[in-house]
Amino acid sequence: MYKQKPFDANSQSEIKLTNSRRSFLKASVGACALFTLPLVASHAHAKIMQPTEKKIAFLNLHTSERIKTTYWAEGEYIPESLQAIRNVLRDHRSGDLHTMDTNLFDMLHLLQRQLGSDQEFNVISAFRSEKTNAMLAARSGGVARSSFHTQGKAIDIRLPGSALADVHTAALSLNIGGVGYYPRSDFIHVDTGHTRSWGG
Repeated sequence: MYKQKPFDANSQSEIKLTNSRRSFLKASVGACALFTLPLVASHAHAKIMQPTEKKIAFLNLHTSERIKTTYWAEGEYIPESLQAIRNVLRDHRSGDLHTMDTNLFDMLHLLQRQLGSDQEFNVISAFRSEKTNAMLAARSGGVARSSFHTQGKAIDIRLPGSALADVHTAALSLNIGGVGYYPRSDFIHVDTGHTRSWGG
């Protein structure tokens, strides 16, 4: 794990790529490669071309903190960006931090491409500490006691500009991870566990 550095989570400006290798990407178009995930993916994914950079944006609805950043470039994840995202996606009740699964960001990036959206994800829940998750599970039967949220492998989101039903359909079409549909609460859950779906 990388060491955490001070970060202003309220900053809305994109994290800059500081070294010469990353600066080169700003001027380079580069050739596209096939999109792959360490997860088991469907054949449809092999048909989607990967950009030279992957960007993602989040707005934490509980803290009003937001981030827009390039988290992957030239075949590598960017530690500074992952750390900054981790801060925004922390357990807002306890303040606890956890390393987030990069496959989750790849899944969300692919989901946006499926929908043709460049909007920031509105985050209802991302990382949860064991204590927070136990409290929520005691209140609701819809919260798993061994939730992927406690492992940094799940997130509950909305995507402005896209109907929730369309986001749900697009997430299912990826055929990777878990997809939960909660129309009454206006969010979908995605995680990097085994392929499955629920809700409706």
